[in-house]
Amino acid sequence: MLGGVNNHLFFMSLAGFPVVLFLILILKWTSARGKSLVERVPVQGSADEYGTLVSVAQPSNHIEGEILRQKLIAVGIRATLTQTKDGPRLFVFPEEESAARAHLKDFR
Repeated sequence: MLGGVNNHLFFMSLAGFPVVLFLILILKWTSARGKSLVERVPVQGSADEYGTLVSVAQPSNHIEGEILRQKLIAVGIRATLTQTKDGPRLFVFPEEESAARAHLKDFR
């Protein structure tokens, strides 16, 4: 006993502080900018805002774009269909651009 005070009750009253500190750290970690585990809302950009990807087709709608994308995937060309500010675009990597354009020319 410290000065006539029951130590057990004293330490029990301090037990809530580590729990609250742990909850604060968890909330801070999950709501930190750029490190959230929740997916951000996708933002549309223009066709030149997609890094190294090159636009090879401008389908009139998303269904036509998906058909073209599946045809490129069938021949082994990695393709991505994205909705841009100017409508749907089909993107490929620069090293596969000429092959993709050749295959798409055959299908039109």
